[in-house]
Amino acid sequence: MKKRINVNSYQLHRWLKTAGAACGQFIVPLTIFQGIRTLFFPTTFDVLLLALLAILAVALYSDWI
Repeated sequence: MKKRINVNSYQLHRWLKTAGAACGQFIVPLTIFQGIRTLFFPTTFDVLLLALLAILAVALYSDWI
């Protein structure tokens, strides 16, 4: 018989909040770096990655996530 793992929803929410805060610290420098990289090497992947990072940065700082 398998043992069930009880996960407290509050602990899960706190973990996600901590992970979001950690991502929030790194997303702006990564977005700036990717923007500079896109200016010099504009490939389709770079443009899409820059758009994704920008949307993620706005979502994190607007508390959408």
